[in-house]
Amino acid sequence: MSNYYMPTEQARTPAAVCPPGDILKEELAAHKWSQQELADILGRPPRLISELIGGKRAITPETAIGLSAALGSSPEYWMALETSYQLSKIRSSPESIKRKASLYERFPVREMVRKGWVDWSDDYSELEQQVFRFFGIRSLSEEPVLPHAAKKTHSTRAPTIEQTAWLFRVLSLAKTKTVTTFSPKKLQAALDSMKPLRMEPEDASKVAPLLESCGVVLVFVEPISSSKIDGACMWIEDTPVVGMTLRYDRIDNFWFVLRHELEHVLNGDGKKEYILDLSVGEDNGTLPGIEIVANAAAADFCTPQDELSHFIAKFSPYFSEERVLAFSRSVRVHPGLVVGQLQRKLNRHDFLRKHQVKIRQCVLSTGVTDGWGIQAVAHSDT
Repeated sequence: MSNYYMPTEQARTPAAVCPPGDILKEELAAHKWSQQELADILGRPPRLISELIGGKRAITPETAIGLSAALGSSPEYWMALETSYQLSKIRSSPESIKRKASLYERFPVREMVRKGWVDWSDDYSELEQQVFRFFGIRSLSEEPVLPHAAKKTHSTRAPTIEQTAWLFRVLSLAKTKTVTTFSPKKLQAALDSMKPLRMEPEDASKVAPLLESCGVVLVFVEPISSSKIDGACMWIEDTPVVGMTLRYDRIDNFWFVLRHELEHVLNGDGKKEYILDLSVGEDNGTLPGIEIVANAAAADFCTPQDELSHFIAKFSPYFSEERVLAFSRSVRVHPGLVVGQLQRKLNRHDFLRKHQVKIRQCVLSTGVTDGWGIQAVAHSDT
């Protein structure tokens, strides 16, 4: 017999923690009983005895009472064996739990696993290392750092960890894309080529290839809930990357955010420091100068501002739907872009909202895409 079994109950406290099934197996050998015979004695299925011995089933109070009566030991003894064994399996877990709690407190691990940005692992060390590789850090004490120029809700606040995670995901996916050498001159020409694409939502699908021909990588990544970020400009050495969340599925928002980020690209913003601004198109007087410039470029791209001002001055406050549609045709843009500009200028966000058509499905997969049911594969490090 092994050193786990001793003849008296008092002496049978295991010398090392082992599954209670091991003790039960030795008891059967000592009594010269088969598993079937013990099952008959207990009036229980033979499968129960097999699973107890194999460690596939825990000893319950009911089973402990039966084993006590059959084998001459106390129910408390069998329950103590079970408890000691179960505790031994998690004896090292308090420290692991503390480390995991710190990881979850610091990073949006659950969301990152759900989105496939990191793979779930029961091995905490493996999960931790995946998160560290994702953010390019070596320990919880390090701060992830990523230069970018981004459209987000609060311009004066440091990025949240959810926003930072999104930015790192954009960067890692952009690294999987190979494009030609970036040319500001080609990008400026591409902006003129984009203007006819503003008429129909479906034509937005041509944007990503057009940008790639200029050396710009366009990435769509579904945001983490409540991250409140619209887009970002970042760089991989001399290659600009534009990331978009498409969190507002509207034609005017798509073109405004895109043009805003492309202005950052043209100006070389986002290479050295974080530049974060207010929600799309808003200006409370505290925006940095480069953000004001980017907003102005985006607004003029969506609807020529001089002509819009003339339209407002001529018809204010009577902006009928018919007049708005006629104006959008005259400036050769989709009505939703004009409506979006009028809503901001008039502070009437319900005005002709039906013309702000959805566009997300028209652009997904045209650039590098991750989310909305499309799973992208990124490099394991950044």
